[in-house]
Amino acid sequence: MTAKKRRVSRQRAKRTTESIQRLQWRQVANPYPPIEVLTSDHIEAIHQASLELLRDAGIRFLSDRARRIFRAAGAEVDESLDTVRFDPELVETLISSAPATFTLKARNPARSVEMGGSNINFATVGGPSFISDLDQGRRSGTIEDLRNFFRIAHQLEIFHLVGANSFEPQDLPADTRHLDKYLAAISCHDRIWLASMLGGYRAADALEMQAIVHGIDLNTVPSDVLCMGNININSPRQVDESMSDALIEYSAMNQAVLVTPFTLLGAMAPTTMAGALVQQNAEALACIVLTQAVRKGAPVVYGSFSSNVDMKTGAPAFGTPEYVRTTLASGQLARRYSLPIRASGSNASNAPDAQASYETCMSVWAAVMGHTNLLLHGGGWLEGGLVASFEKLIIDAEILQLIAESLKPIPVNQDTLAVEAIAEVQPGGHFFGSAHTMERYQDVFYAPLLSDWRNYETWRDDGAEHAYQRANRVWKTLLDEYQAPLVDADILAALNDYVEYRKAEISSGRADAILRARM
Repeated sequence: MTAKKRRVSRQRAKRTTESIQRLQWRQVANPYPPIEVLTSDHIEAIHQASLELLRDAGIRFLSDRARRIFRAAGAEVDESLDTVRFDPELVETLISSAPATFTLKARNPARSVEMGGSNINFATVGGPSFISDLDQGRRSGTIEDLRNFFRIAHQLEIFHLVGANSFEPQDLPADTRHLDKYLAAISCHDRIWLASMLGGYRAADALEMQAIVHGIDLNTVPSDVLCMGNININSPRQVDESMSDALIEYSAMNQAVLVTPFTLLGAMAPTTMAGALVQQNAEALACIVLTQAVRKGAPVVYGSFSSNVDMKTGAPAFGTPEYVRTTLASGQLARRYSLPIRASGSNASNAPDAQASYETCMSVWAAVMGHTNLLLHGGGWLEGGLVASFEKLIIDAEILQLIAESLKPIPVNQDTLAVEAIAEVQPGGHFFGSAHTMERYQDVFYAPLLSDWRNYETWRDDGAEHAYQRANRVWKTLLDEYQAPLVDADILAALNDYVEYRKAEISSGRADAILRARM
C-alpha cells in the first residue's frame, strides 16, 4: 500500500471510529502587535472631534434617571430636548476611572475569562429573531431550539461566552422569556452568558439568578463581575430609556457593560470612515461617562460596530473593507482610553455559504489583528444578524479554532529544530516513517472540526458533501453526544422557584419591583 493510500485509509478510519475533533478550552491570547491603520495624530484628531461633538451637539438620553445622574456629575442637561452636553474635562476625568482589565466569573470557575490586555474571547451569536438549519429551513425559534443551540455550543470549547440570548424563543411571552433563557443558559452550559439589557428589570433578573448560582447576597455590591450585558446606542446620538436603565443597574452593582454604537456608514452615520468613527466614539464615550458617573471603577467595554450599507438597496453590509478598517481603527481608540474592546464576527449572507465564510473571516481577521478582547456574534450569525444558523455555528467554530491555533507561538528548541532528523533522511527521501515523525504524528498538527482533506475520488465516493452539509452532520453528532454540566440540585430548585415567582410578578404588572433604589 502506498503512503498516500495509507493516509487516506487512516483518515477514513478516524472519521468513522472517533468522535468529532475539537480544541480543548483555553484562554486565547494574541502575541502579535496590533495593526494600526491610523497615526497617533489621526487618533487624537478623532478624539478631539468627538469631544467637540459632545460639548456642542450632545447626546439625547431618553431616561430621566440618566439625565439626573449626568446633571449631578456636572454635565449640561437640556430637559426640553432630553439632551446632555459634556465638558471635555468631565469626559476625560470620568473615562480615566474605568478599569483596563477585569475578570468575568463563570459558574464553572475553570471557564472564567479575562477581559482586556492581550486576551481575546470568542462568543456565539446574540439577538436574532429567527433560526435556520438545513432540515427545517428558516423559522421562528423555540425555547427547546435555544437549549439545543446551547448544548451544541457547550461542546465547542472555542467559545468562551455563550449568550443567553442566542436567539429569541418566540413560543414564550416577550416580557418573561428572558427568565427562561437565563435558566437554559445556566443549566445547559457552563460558560459566561450575556444578560438582556432591554430594561433594568431584565438586567436585574440576570444578576439575581447569578447571585443564586454563586451563593452571594446582593444587599452589598458584589466584589466579582458575574454579569455582563450589551447596550446599543440608537445611532445617531440617542440612547433609549431601557438601555440607560440597564446600564445604570449594572454599573451601580459593579457589573460589566458593553457600550456599542451601531453606526452604519451612509444610514446612521456619515459615509466617511473618519466621520463615522467620530460619531461612534462620541456615542461610546457618553455612555462610558454614565457608567463612571454611577460608580467609578465600574467595568465597561468599548464597543465597535461600524460598517456600511449597500447604497443601492440600503441593506447593511458586513465583512467589508470599510468594516475591517473601522474595526482596526476602533481598536486604536479603545487603547487610547485603556479600555477593553468588543467587535463582531458578522456577515451579510442569507445562507451558510462561501459568502458567509469569507465575510466572517474578514470580520474576524480585523477583530483579531485590532486586538479585540471580545468577539461577539462569533458563532452562528447569518442574514446580517436576523438569523442564528446551526450549520454556521459549526463553520464559525472551525474558523475560530484555526485563528486560535494560528496565534500559538512556534516552539523553537533543540528538539523542534530537528537537525538530526533532517540528517537521517536521505536526499530525495521522505519523513513519513522517520523516528521524528512517528513520535509525533498522532497529534502534531491541527485536527479539523469540519474540513475534509481527503482526495477528490475518496470525497466523491463518500457522498461528496459540501462544508455546510458536513456542518449539519457535525452539530447533530454533538447534540447526540451532549452531557449536561452538573448543577447543584438545591441551586437549580432555587432558580426554578425564582423564575416562577418573577413570572407571576411581571404578569401582574410589577416587573420593576425587583429594582433597588441605587441612586
